[in-house]
Amino acid sequence: MSEEKKSLNFIEQIIEEDLASGMSKKDLRFRFPPEPNGYLHIGHTKAIGISFGLGEKYKAPVNLRFDDTNPAKEEQEYVDAIKDDIAWLGYTWDKELFSSDYFQQLYDWAVHFIKEGKAYVDSQSSEAMAEQKGTPTQPGVDGPYRNRSVAENLDLFKRMKAGEFEEGTHILRAKIDMQHPNMLMRDPIMYRILKKHHHRTANNWCIYPMYDWTHGESDYIEQISHSLCSLEFKPHRELYDWFLDQVVETGKLRPKQREFARLNLSYTIMSKRKLLQLVNEGVVSGWDDPRMPTISGLRRRGYTPNAIRKFVETVGVAKRENVIDVSLLEFCIREDLNKTAPRVMAVLDPVKLVITNYPEAKEEWLEAENNQEDESAGYRKVPFSRELYIEKEDFKEEAGNKFFRLKLGGEVRLKNAYIIKAESVVKDANGNITEIHCTYSEDTERRIKGTLHWVSIKHAVKAEVREYDRLFVDEAPDSHQDKDFMEFINPNSLKTIEAFVEPSLKEAKIGDRFQFQRLGYFNVDDDSTSEHLVFNKTVGLRDTWAKIKPQQNGNQNQQKQPQQNNRPAIEQIKSYGKKYDRLSEDKRAKAKSEIQELAKKVSYDEVEPLFNTSVKKSGTRIITMITLGVLIENGLEKNDAIHDFIAKALDDKNALLVEEAKAIS
Repeated sequence: MSEEKKSLNFIEQIIEEDLASGMSKKDLRFRFPPEPNGYLHIGHTKAIGISFGLGEKYKAPVNLRFDDTNPAKEEQEYVDAIKDDIAWLGYTWDKELFSSDYFQQLYDWAVHFIKEGKAYVDSQSSEAMAEQKGTPTQPGVDGPYRNRSVAENLDLFKRMKAGEFEEGTHILRAKIDMQHPNMLMRDPIMYRILKKHHHRTANNWCIYPMYDWTHGESDYIEQISHSLCSLEFKPHRELYDWFLDQVVETGKLRPKQREFARLNLSYTIMSKRKLLQLVNEGVVSGWDDPRMPTISGLRRRGYTPNAIRKFVETVGVAKRENVIDVSLLEFCIREDLNKTAPRVMAVLDPVKLVITNYPEAKEEWLEAENNQEDESAGYRKVPFSRELYIEKEDFKEEAGNKFFRLKLGGEVRLKNAYIIKAESVVKDANGNITEIHCTYSEDTERRIKGTLHWVSIKHAVKAEVREYDRLFVDEAPDSHQDKDFMEFINPNSLKTIEAFVEPSLKEAKIGDRFQFQRLGYFNVDDDSTSEHLVFNKTVGLRDTWAKIKPQQNGNQNQQKQPQQNNRPAIEQIKSYGKKYDRLSEDKRAKAKSEIQELAKKVSYDEVEPLFNTSVKKSGTRIITMITLGVLIENGLEKNDAIHDFIAKALDDKNALLVEEAKAIS
């Protein structure tokens, strides 16, 4: 029991205390209250996960309520998109509601406030009211209209509703205390005149309630037990409670507002206004552009609901604001797709390879495993012929012993096929290699260090591949007071290339996800057709930003970096072994990315001695497995020692070690 309580987050603790104090579980009701003025983004997934997660935990209903009190910015398009996003994430709401459902009740309450002397119509300019409001250290002063008679206030308010006045001429304010320490309590605005068409109520209203007035009363009408919102609303809690004080009836449940830290992500903009600017200025193609942090953008890029929910769960519920490294989100999608995405072969930057001793007219259909992580995934047939495409970077005329790919005079294994040896090259007039001539051997049992992916030219299918990178080059693009966030747009955030893929992908459907072996994870874009395949790069096989990030850190980190870089890469990797399996999940994700970058600088001969690490040193065995995975991705062929190391790991009791072993088995 005590262990279970330790695992509760602070919101769950509040709920448990309320239940222990006599609240019935039947009275629990939560809500997610988006404003339909834009698409939901990754930051909203935390609020969604908290409210709907509590609903699942306590088997309590969760309302989806649209706080639609600003017709100038709200559209039905956004309502539909929000519903699609929440459903796609796998959550089900109890009631679909709108704050506009309560406009008449809110108006009636406002009239009651006026009659009670708790609200008045103010007719000043916004500049005059701002001046009277004071500052956080100076009290405000009463305005000239604060003591209007009840009759005059009622008359003006009814005429405001009837549309007699222009926008900005009058507002309705709560009459609280202009000297209150909390500036939000200094006679806040309850209603303003807005002669705009509303997406649900059309032109029935020309006065609209303010958010602070609407929110708590809507919670009360719906009998929400716990009104959960982000930390910026903490100063609003006092006003939330004051408004409730005026309307709560004896015997009815009173909502309780509690705040949690919102989700902030590095290299990401979370402001709807700024995201809309990106759309309007054509920086991105729309709200669902795969570079956008919107849920629809992530979905189009190939992210899965499971990965996003796992990310939110890993981040957890906190009381303090913090910035989560975007690499954790990328880690979560890699982990999910590694288990579920079929493996296929594609070549993004091709060079022609000719097997000179393979018969010209011959072709074979070879068997290839779809996903070693999923036994039920089965096998497929891939065509093989004399002329193939391989990646340009997989061949060098001359290379050192850390290059596990193809070089002149060297041998590699073609994935699912034969061992080949590079004999010569053909170059164009500029000295660029246009063909690699090889010979092949049918003896496939020999131990070879390198393995390459390939596509048969005769059977290759052309495809457009959109390689996406982070939209911003700065870790906090909107945190600079002297610079506009648009200055940090990454000019290389989208690269469109013509690639060649294996013919099995002809049948791929929009939304299907794949691992292009040794390249990364990709999915079929919405623009794709049967005549023109389009793939989006979801994420690479490892974090390519890990080695860039240290250059962007402060002076303190820059001073530490040279000392670390002076140590051999293998020694830096080994230093993670002592603590790796004891790190929190987000720190472990970061450490894994750093290990994967360091692994590019080590040779197999440096890694093999670690295969004999004691069973007790699980951390070292895990970091060895991660390093080995990078070498294999870069073309290292598995030998008997590698197979034995992986087999032993798969039988181990350490879940992290087993997980890494499965990833490369």
